[in-house]
Amino acid sequence: MNGGVTAAGGRITPARARRESKRARKARTEEILARLKAEYPDSRCALTFRNPLELLVATILSAQCTDKRVNMVTPELFRRCPTAADYAEIPSEELEGLIRSTGFFRNKAKSLRGMGQALVDEHDGEVPPEMKALVALPGVARKTANVVLGNAYGIAEGVVVDTHVGRISSLLALTAEKNPVKVERDLMALVPQSDWTLWSHLLIDHGRAVCKARRPDCESCVLVDRCPSAQV
Repeated sequence: MNGGVTAAGGRITPARARRESKRARKARTEEILARLKAEYPDSRCALTFRNPLELLVATILSAQCTDKRVNMVTPELFRRCPTAADYAEIPSEELEGLIRSTGFFRNKAKSLRGMGQALVDEHDGEVPPEMKALVALPGVARKTANVVLGNAYGIAEGVVVDTHVGRISSLLALTAEKNPVKVERDLMALVPQSDWTLWSHLLIDHGRAVCKARRPDCESCVLVDRCPSAQV
C-alpha cells in the first residue's frame, strides 16, 4: 500500500481535491500515471487482433460484452471474414450466428455489414487512420475510433473512456463530468498526450484488479493517498 505523506503534501482528501488548482491536479495525475505504470507494466489492449480491421470489428463487438467473450468469438469470425468485403457480403443470418454470444447480435451484425460496405465503397477496403473517417462508419463512435487509432495505428487522438475509465477518473476527482466526451476532454487536459492510449489500459486493469465497482480494495491500492474517494 502506498499511503502516508507524499511529496505533494500529504493525503488528498475530498476538501483538498475541491480546492486543487489545475496545475496541482495535473501534477497529481502524472503521479497517478507513474504509479499505475509501475503496478501494471504489461498493460495493453485486452482484445486480440492482428490488424486494424480485426481490432475495429472486435471493438464493435465489445459493446455491452466482456473482452474475454469477444476473444472467444473472433477467431472463427476472423477466419470467415478476413477482409472488409467479407463483412459486406456475408449473409446476415450467418454473421448473427457467429457473434450471437456477444449480445445485441442483430444490431452488431448490421453495424459490421454496414462498416464493411462503407470501407469497400469509400476506403478501398482499408480501415482509415483518421478520426473523422472512422466515426462516419456504421457502428463506430469516438470511443471505438480512439481504440483503433491508439492501438492499431499508434495515433494519440484522444482518450478511450469506458465504464472503468469514467468511474475511476471520477473517484480520483480528475473530472466531475458524466458524459464520456466531456470526461475525455478533461483527461486530455491532464494526461500527457503520449500516454493517452496507455492511460485507459491502466485504469481498466486497475478497475478489474483493485478498484472494483462493487467493492474497491482501497487498502491494497497504490493510489490510496492520491485518491479523495479512498475508504481507508
